[in-house]
Amino acid sequence: MLGKFFQKPTGENANRVPPGQHLASGFPVLTYGETPQVNTDKWEFRVWGLAVPKTFTWEDFMALPQSDFTADFHCVTRWSKLDVKWTGIKVTDFMEAIAVEPQAKYVMEHCYGGYTTNISIDDFLREENFFAWKLFGEPLSVEHGGPMRLVVPHLYAWKSAKWINGLEFLENEELGFWERNGYHRRGEPWAEERYSF
Repeated sequence: MLGKFFQKPTGENANRVPPGQHLASGFPVLTYGETPQVNTDKWEFRVWGLAVPKTFTWEDFMALPQSDFTADFHCVTRWSKLDVKWTGIKVTDFMEAIAVEPQAKYVMEHCYGGYTTNISIDDFLREENFFAWKLFGEPLSVEHGGPMRLVVPHLYAWKSAKWINGLEFLENEELGFWERNGYHRRGEPWAEERYSF
């Protein structure tokens, strides 16, 4: 498998790839469970918990400021893809459209299909995070999390929830699906925070 689909990073790329990772020649798709099928005309995004409850339609999201992003992508299963090009909405721009209470310290990402993953508010609010609906100039495919996914480039990719449809703001940390099943609470690639044991 190594050599055909994955290669060891060399040269200048060696400094861009976290320990234990290999470069992917394509963009692998990893999914646990069934792949949700959601059309943009039925897609909704909710905010609740320690925030003023609000529901967004696809049109509401598309009316938010749009940006292009280039970011490296690191999967906990030991592959990385460099310079992935996305289009979407900065988390910081999205936050301008909602009202969150100051005691909110954590966020639970909720997705179509029932997947959840937790993230601290500090990790969530970083300038480089975004909601993506295009990948390499094309609408995000269902396999890659379309119609919308969150992208958190500085953490392992399970924190970049596919098929996202809501954020629950919390005062205390609660664990999401993979975190309850042995993955690290934070998942920082450069520290190899893969597992909780």
